[in-house]
Amino acid sequence: MNKKELVECIAEAADISKAAAEKALNGTLAAIADTLKKGDKVTLVGFGTFSVSKRDARQGRNPQTGAAIKIPAKKVAKFKAGSKLSEAIN
Repeated sequence: MNKKELVECIAEAADISKAAAEKALNGTLAAIADTLKKGDKVTLVGFGTFSVSKRDARQGRNPQTGAAIKIPAKKVAKFKAGSKLSEAIN
């Protein structure tokens, strides 16, 4: 499912226009991104938790040359599925 299809599902389920559904989805995604950017986590009970994890700097290898390269530290987004979501997909 892509974003367009998700907007259509939201619009149908909430009985609103596609434009309103897209606006709501964009607002939700922006709020999640802003919260993660601040270093906080977003918990949607039953659905899951979005959080930020720090990945340490490490050594890697260039697969073409075999030369050692330094991979810098960075922050990555993580998602852990909640109990209701896990049950729904099993």
